[in-house]
Amino acid sequence: MKNLSLLGSTGSIGINVLNIVRQFPDRFQILGLAAGGNVKLLSDQVLEFKPKLISVLNEDYAEQLAALLPSEFADKIVWGTEGNVEVAALNGVDMTICAVVGAAGLLPTIGAIEAGKDIGLANKETLVVAGRLVMQKVRDNRVRLLPIDSEHSAIFQALEAGRREDVSQLILTASGGPFLHTPLEDLRRVTCDEALNHPNWSMGKKISIDSATMMNKGLEVIEAHWLFGMQPQSISVVVHPQSIVHSLVEYQDGSVLAQLGVPDMKIPIAYALSYPERIALGLKPLNLWQCSDLEFYEPDYSRFPALRLAFQALEKGGVSSAVLNAANEVAVAAFLEVRISFPQISSIVEQTMARIEGGADLDLENLIEADSEARKIAESLIPK
Repeated sequence: MKNLSLLGSTGSIGINVLNIVRQFPDRFQILGLAAGGNVKLLSDQVLEFKPKLISVLNEDYAEQLAALLPSEFADKIVWGTEGNVEVAALNGVDMTICAVVGAAGLLPTIGAIEAGKDIGLANKETLVVAGRLVMQKVRDNRVRLLPIDSEHSAIFQALEAGRREDVSQLILTASGGPFLHTPLEDLRRVTCDEALNHPNWSMGKKISIDSATMMNKGLEVIEAHWLFGMQPQSISVVVHPQSIVHSLVEYQDGSVLAQLGVPDMKIPIAYALSYPERIALGLKPLNLWQCSDLEFYEPDYSRFPALRLAFQALEKGGVSSAVLNAANEVAVAAFLEVRISFPQISSIVEQTMARIEGGADLDLENLIEADSEARKIAESLIPK
């Protein structure tokens, strides 16, 4: 039995994790749950899985959650960043799954690593903001960090076929989102609903917008750099609208290994939970003869400037990736609130990056300060 703490239990990844736990109750058990403000869904999850500890966004939500639960859970509810860290580092937990959105996943993930927990990582921002620091802590505490993002899981699986020193390139696939073929002059008029309408995946709002701008892929490039120890020039992106090939690894002998599968997040989640074993999920298998029209395109930076900015941040180093991520979180929120247009998301990120100098990325205080400063600058660039 593997005991789990799940951060982000009410999001799309968290819900899929719990579906797998339901499917394999003899293999996995939930000891800790953390969520934001969806207290109704969280209360249902608590009643079903009966965790030892539950965390929510703030004290108000904690009171709302307590009112929905039997009194036996009253002393098991915590809140805020401190509460999330408690859940992440809970005694008896074997693996902590970080599926929260944004930089909020950083401190709980660090707390779990320092407590000796293996990590199932579905929060790419943790490595984008503090990749060098986090991976050093993984090594120091001798824990495993297993990727849950479909692209990084695909690379992880393809790397099992060869030696790391023989790898020449990592190739991340990107669907291109809903605006792959939209005329550039029309992008400033796209609506939130249009941007949220991803052609292949069902995801939360923030990650859906990131997919539409391709910032999501840029963040994944940075994450891949830290996860797999590859230099930026050895990581590339290819647009693959069908989302059947999840990513590829090229070896120095010319072999290119790809991981294919139906676009279902249960596959990478289950692989991280059960690694190195694979468990039968009962999913409909990939029908190759219905996949004859697989397409691959070189990404267009004029259409997806966010991808260019991510590579620039990675090349620059220091706190640049933390600044990129923080500015993007502010800009995406503004777009969802209909305060800026779609192209302004990348524009605000670029302007914010130009205003902040670098700093040491092994210093958590520097990273948090850069994150805070970037948010203030990005917010100041949004029209009132």
